[in-house]
Amino acid sequence: MTLEKLNTILVTAYAKAPQGSSMYEIYKHAGIVLEIDTTSHEIVDAEFTFITNLAQNFFQKLIIGYDISVDLTPLIKRIEQHYLAPSSDSVIVALKSAQKRYMEKTNSK
Repeated sequence: MTLEKLNTILVTAYAKAPQGSSMYEIYKHAGIVLEIDTTSHEIVDAEFTFITNLAQNFFQKLIIGYDISVDLTPLIKRIEQHYLAPSSDSVIVALKSAQKRYMEKTNSK
């Protein structure tokens, strides 16, 4: 059996969910999973520990296509502008952590 070569990598990261939110009540943490193209460094798919499918799909629209190897400031501003929820800070912390892990593990500096 020959394994197919993959051009993507899966990166996960977590942050504490805000107390009192349904995310906290169910998960305790905000988790992010990013599939990243190792050639372009673009996010090709994403999941987050949101309760609803609508939030999940909306978050994907916000970040898919972003180059994770560059400054996150424009993406963070986009999230702050379009995602108005108690967990927005947790989302940003988890995203920064995922970027850091990706950069360290792939030496994409």
